[in-house]
Amino acid sequence: MARKPNYDFERRERERLKAIKVAEKAEAKRLAREKARAENADTAAKEDGAPGEGEPTDKG
Repeated sequence: MARKPNYDFERRERERLKAIKVAEKAEAKRLAREKARAENADTAAKEDGAPGEGEPTDKG
């Protein structure tokens, strides 16, 4: 005998799984943003400490 469909439960389950997937994707993007910001901050700190191209140096 075939089972009786439970449309409400099935819809809620699909929405729950979709919400989990969206949350995981958002968390991955947030971590990637933080990593990129940290790398940019490290690069900027290194550049600030040493003279770059076209900047005069103390050597005469």
